[in-house]
Amino acid sequence: MHLDVLDLRNFYYRTALGRVAQRAIRDQVVAMWPPMAGQTVAGFGFAVPLLRPYLTEARRVIGLMPGPQGVMPWPAGMENVSVLCEETAWPLSTGFVDRLVLMHGLETSEQPSAVLEEAHRVLGPGGKVLFVVPNRSGLWARGDGTPFGFGRPYSLGQVEAQLRRAGFTPERHVAALYAPPSTKRFWLRTANFWERTGRRFAPWIAGGVLMVEASKQIYAPTRGGLGAVVKKPLRVWEGAGAAAPEPAMRTGEGA
Repeated sequence: MHLDVLDLRNFYYRTALGRVAQRAIRDQVVAMWPPMAGQTVAGFGFAVPLLRPYLTEARRVIGLMPGPQGVMPWPAGMENVSVLCEETAWPLSTGFVDRLVLMHGLETSEQPSAVLEEAHRVLGPGGKVLFVVPNRSGLWARGDGTPFGFGRPYSLGQVEAQLRRAGFTPERHVAALYAPPSTKRFWLRTANFWERTGRRFAPWIAGGVLMVEASKQIYAPTRGGLGAVVKKPLRVWEGAGAAAPEPAMRTGEGA
């Protein structure tokens, strides 16, 4: 089930642990996708904490929040770009999005296949999608003190298999949230150190979330039309210029 938007807002914007998580994941997103001018960037679920770096460069930024979760205005102090939507019917045209991020949108959905269908539909040619999901081997998925303790945690193999079934091609993956989900001052103050250490020694250290980048599978159309006809021409007139065979002599006819 989806978390309430107020609980998500309070965690990411009003707790020290939430700000640590926001910074760690957002840094990885920006490292993978540096802001570029002219792009349409969208997020589904509660991905808006990751979208702020794109506000100044992107052509447009859109925060899609599912109905069971609820919506909040975002970003604060600026023109609102967030919108409430159905999980299975996003208010975006087909092929409209260049970069798409899903966080707290897939693992908490009761219709993950439908969510993936919509993600596939709105992604444009050459577009990329980034799925941020709880790592079933990490510490953050083992308790309900953070939003990553709710819904279905994934292994890398599970999320990649689900994406392939939905028509995506997984291209690369990273992890984040290597510091434990503790509110103790020591762990909060050393969070950056643990992030750097985790990235250096991965995959021997399990991060709290998996981040899987994928592209939309585009199949080449089957060649048909005139080309197919020319390769296999009809043989209607074959043999038309050949001499007709002489009739065989009937048995018993005399000279």
